Formats: sequence, structure tokens, C-alpha cells
Amino acid sequence: MSDAAPGIAVTAAPGVAFNYRYAFRLPAEKLAAAQETHAQACEKLGVARCRIIGMRYRVLGENSSEGTLLFKLDPALARAFGKQGIDAITASEGKLVDAEITGTDAGAEIAKQQGLRAQAAAELQRIDGEPKRSDLKSDERAELQNQRAAITDRIAAAKSNVGEQTDSLANTPMEFDYESGPAVQGFDGSAPITSAANVFVGSATVTIGFVLTLLAALAPPGIILLGGFLLWRRLRPRRRPVPQADTPA
Repeated sequence: MSDAAPGIAVTAAPGVAFNYRYAFRLPAEKLAAAQETHAQACEKLGVARCRIIGMRYRVLGENSSEGTLLFKLDPALARAFGKQGIDAITASEGKLVDAEITGTDAGAEIAKQQGLRAQAAAELQRIDGEPKRSDLKSDERAELQNQRAAITDRIAAAKSNVGEQTDSLANTPMEFDYESGPAVQGFDGSAPITSAANVFVGSATVTIGFVLTLLAALAPPGIILLGGFLLWRRLRPRRRPVPQADTPA
């Protein structure tokens, strides 16, 4: 079964900001090392092309752990970096179990916000010319000041939105999620047998664990009751047999 993610070969379109997410499953003892390999691969690219913006590793129990690694990448390197990340997981006897690539039309949003900003700037220019009128009343002047403040806020919001969309085009987010466990079974003839064996072992483990827990909970009271019963039998007064009178012949 191939480890390549379906639809991973995404052609970057002008003005589209992509977001990558990959989920991996691999043996618990190799999860931390694989996560470190991905982190080092990012560090080798340099902070101008790849930055680690978040990392988490958590032990859930015996032979069970999970983790997350978050990156910001040069868009031109994102696709290749994702494929190299999958190869590292395969080398660690793991599998890619989920892949998601989403896109946002940042270019269209930038054009929209720039249009709104230009429109607001024109309104602002008109309002700034109103106070020069000699017949302007005080309440009208106050209303123009309120309108000017509202338009200024709109211009600032549009400018901030354009900055966010521009940043999304320059830095591609990528998320690696790690989960310990057996790799996805293939579709060969041994897969059903292996799966059934895994279910049997898991069921047997749960049953044995339940029995041991039950014995551990009941053993102390049982020992006390047994000891008390044996002590009672040892100390209880014994009945003497009643002699029977001889019957006349």
C-alpha cells in the first residue's frame, strides 16, 4: 500500500494561500524520534524559510503517546517539505493516515479590502472639507467628527486585514499530528488474520486485567473470612457424644 497521500500534488495558484495538515501513526517508541527528525528538517532550512511555531508531546499511558508540530513555511517549499515528512514517517515504520490541504483566495480578499479602504479614504477626504464651512452648526460639526472616527476605524481594519492576507501568502502553515499505534493494515491476504489476532490479543488482555483486578480487590476480604472460619472451627466447643443405655434382651 503506498504512503503517498491522495491529492497531495497541489499546484499553487496565484493569490491562493494554502494550509497543510498531515496525521501520522507509528510505533510509540519511535514517535518522539520522528517528531525530532521533522523539527531538525525545519531548522536546517533556516528561519527565513521555515519556523517552528508550536510543539507538543504527551505520554498517554504505557506504549501510548501523541504529539503535534506546527510550522510556518516558504510556500514554494511546503509541498516538498510535506513529502519529506511522510518519507521520515515511513522510515520509522509508520504510516500517513490523514492528509488535508485547504486554500483561501487571499488575493481576492486583498483586492476587496483595498477597494473598501480607497472608498473610505474618499469619504474621509470629503468629511475633512466640511468643517471649513462657515455655516456649520456645532451639532453638525460633532456628527462629522463621529463619522470621521468611524471611517478611520474602517480604514485601520481594512489595512490590518490586508496585512493578514499578505502574510498568509508569504507563510504557509503546516501541521504534523502524531499518534502511536499499529500502522494501517494493508489489503493483502494476511491483513484479516493479523487484524483478528490483534483483536484476540486485545480482548484477552482486557479479560486477564479484569480478572486480576477482581482478585486483587476480593483477596484481602476472602483471606480474612477464611481465617476467621478456620479459627472458629478450632475454638468452637465440641459436643460430647451422649452414651446410650443398653436395651434389655
